[in-house]
Amino acid sequence: MGRIPGNCLTTAMGILPHTDADRALDLAFSLDIPFWPQLPKLSYYEDMYVQVSENFPGVRIDETHQRIDFSTDRFYEELPAFIERMDDPDLYRLSPRYSVVYHRFLERDLSGYPAIRGQMEGPVSFGFSVKDQNDRPVLYDDEVRSLLLDFMARKVNVMGAELAERNPNAFMFVDEPGLEFLFSAMTGYTDAQARGDLDLFFSQVEGKRGVHLCGNPDWDFLLRTPMDVLSFNAFGSGDRFVNYVPSLRKFLGSGGVVGWGIVPANYDEFHGSDLQALLDHLENLWDRLEAAGLPRENLLPRSLLLPATCALVNPDKGDTVEACYDLLRELSLRVRTRYGLAAPAGEEAAGAA
Repeated sequence: MGRIPGNCLTTAMGILPHTDADRALDLAFSLDIPFWPQLPKLSYYEDMYVQVSENFPGVRIDETHQRIDFSTDRFYEELPAFIERMDDPDLYRLSPRYSVVYHRFLERDLSGYPAIRGQMEGPVSFGFSVKDQNDRPVLYDDEVRSLLLDFMARKVNVMGAELAERNPNAFMFVDEPGLEFLFSAMTGYTDAQARGDLDLFFSQVEGKRGVHLCGNPDWDFLLRTPMDVLSFNAFGSGDRFVNYVPSLRKFLGSGGVVGWGIVPANYDEFHGSDLQALLDHLENLWDRLEAAGLPRENLLPRSLLLPATCALVNPDKGDTVEACYDLLRELSLRVRTRYGLAAPAGEEAAGAA
């Protein structure tokens, strides 16, 4: 089984604001761990919710109104034919119709990187966001939810296997922005239900996998989830995150990797920050963990660095995001130099030349 590198190497979340697929791919490949970009401004089919819905019974994509239409009646009509095919991996494969960009990513040489990464929208967020004909989240329907958990786990597995054929250290992010609102009294979805569903989902996911979210959930709950990477918005939520030392210690002790989303990609936040301020913020978070018994020499080899969030609405479109990636690479270099962390293989070769 492959491994997830740490040593404060760089990667990023999947969503980019670009409408030029090649430019977005070049940006993704500028980081240590490349990923395939999701470009919802290029096409509605490049949206993360749409992509994961491909072939799920009852779903229709309304491209004109940009919505995912789900019908319970249609779900039960299509279910028998789905069940007949449910062991066919092609049923879960992301087709070129649902992502031109993913297939362009696969065409590149992915073998020489420390790892590569894919991503898939998670079942909780999808189940909250997609609603039936009565405007009720499909997550609340026991039969739909049961199939959804299995369906999405198989999708993650098929993509993970497809990527692992090209790089043995491939791993997957499961994007779960909905976890921030999981325990709202308005959701009607209890923490016990969520715990059982997420444990079941991840028990079916093969290979290395992580959870990414930009919000501020119940960190104790999330750190108990069976995953290999937790990627989060350290720029906005780091001060709270570092208070959960017992859960974080257990997560790291089990081999977990933390993805510190430190460089803001939103226009106002990015232009209000600089390299030194971001380094100081990271060092402060790590100081607090060290004081609580999690020293840097144990933490940093189990860490990645990322942008803080995705950014689709910047006034300059992709320019700030590209500048964010430039700053992220410089910040990673500073940290790795300061703490003597190993460089990725390609960087070492370039330095030797």
